[in-house]
Amino acid sequence: MRYSALKIFTEGLTGNKGWKPVWREPEPKKEYDVIIVGGGGHGLATAYYLSNKFGVKNVAVLEKGWIGSGNVGRNTTIIRSNYMLPGNEPFYELSMKLWEGLEQDFNYNAMVSQRGILNLYHTDPQRDAYVRRGNAMLMAGADAVLLDQDQLREECPFLDFDNARFPIKGGLAQRRGGTVRHDAVAWGYARGADAKGVDIIQNCEVTGFDIENGVCRGVETSKGSIKAKKIAVCVAGSSSRVMAKAGMRLPIESHVLQAFVSEGLKPVIPGVITFGAGHFYVSQSDKGGLVFGGDIDGYNTYAQRGNLPVVEDVCEGGMAIMPMIGRARLLRSWGGIMDMSMDGSPFIDKTHIEGLHFNGGWCYGGFKATPASGYCYAHLLAKGEPHEVATEMRLDRFERGAMIDEKGVGSQPNLH
Repeated sequence: MRYSALKIFTEGLTGNKGWKPVWREPEPKKEYDVIIVGGGGHGLATAYYLSNKFGVKNVAVLEKGWIGSGNVGRNTTIIRSNYMLPGNEPFYELSMKLWEGLEQDFNYNAMVSQRGILNLYHTDPQRDAYVRRGNAMLMAGADAVLLDQDQLREECPFLDFDNARFPIKGGLAQRRGGTVRHDAVAWGYARGADAKGVDIIQNCEVTGFDIENGVCRGVETSKGSIKAKKIAVCVAGSSSRVMAKAGMRLPIESHVLQAFVSEGLKPVIPGVITFGAGHFYVSQSDKGGLVFGGDIDGYNTYAQRGNLPVVEDVCEGGMAIMPMIGRARLLRSWGGIMDMSMDGSPFIDKTHIEGLHFNGGWCYGGFKATPASGYCYAHLLAKGEPHEVATEMRLDRFERGAMIDEKGVGSQPNLH
């Protein structure tokens, strides 16, 4: 089914009785060309690009829960490509370009809103660091503009420019950044993959891998054994637990990242704003709620909930740049499990087990990377070699001394 203004109009006149389910509910076949473990944004995007761009259609997506139950439905919806290092920036810029054409590509309203993202700076050395990052973005084909205090006062007069501890001196803006409706991304990719024959199998937990003589031949699931030529794992915060079933230990820790939304308010925040002297980021949803978050909780966990100290820290960051946020009432909060890699950058790679592939370690960058992650993973699975923008995202980079340390803080996951 194709969506259009005419279709919406005619369905409205006929009682909306002609809509079809967005995807099928098939039973698993005995064998596939590719099995994708994980029905989140990255898994569904991989299935979509495999079937729509690379012609691989005998594909199954196995999801332990329901589509959209993981991190793709538990994030703050931000998209951006304001990275600096050559191992990251071209990749995220590819993702931004895919975001820009996404809705037309899979004919689904994902509410892509390029309202811009603004990173505030508070000191002269931080300004210099942003100049360097902005130049790296421009060299990679992205957009970046450095705003001084006068320009910021005109665009965001509600900010606390004269804060005694954290004076706001300017910011680095990427106008093409913004937000996207997160669960609609999952639905759109699922619908597009299903239309090409991909089997999306919900409530199907992978309990083990069928590995013989160093070759992965399939998976064991709660719905029985399923064979495949290639297995592609992308399960975010559950990466370590799932890959442990294949006897692998990953350079990843799992932490919870909390996010929050306030009561509905009148429009005030034009785009996404981040605090430069701490970890706080905020945007305003179409319903008027302030959507914001900050640091991960400092302990390892698989629980999709957080604790009070991080709530306090996040709210302190918001108060430091815009005290008016103190009058807003918190409506709800939630948590997503982050797969924190040792250098803060992801992996898209083959493993030492033939036929078994891994995609993970996205830290905070998982949602914004969804299109490029799916496309590059599909490229690896279809062609057997990494995409040109993902050549550095190797599992062995720590052994080779080739870390992609975007923040320059070393191999301590809770700092990334």
